[in-house]
Amino acid sequence: MWIFAAAMSAVFAAITAILSKCGVKNIDSDSATAIRTSVVAVAAWAGLFILTCGTICMAVFT
Repeated sequence: MWIFAAAMSAVFAAITAILSKCGVKNIDSDSATAIRTSVVAVAAWAGLFILTCGTICMAVFT
């Protein structure tokens, strides 16, 4: 399970780096930081939701 979490962490770090390089060229640094932080927060909540839903679904259907 931790290997999956580590892989997802690497994927989201890569997405954040790509977005920070190409997606926020004409935005000041404070706004760019806020956008990157929002992307990371959404990714973290999505991962938590996916893991929690999987655990609950396995408990219900087993």
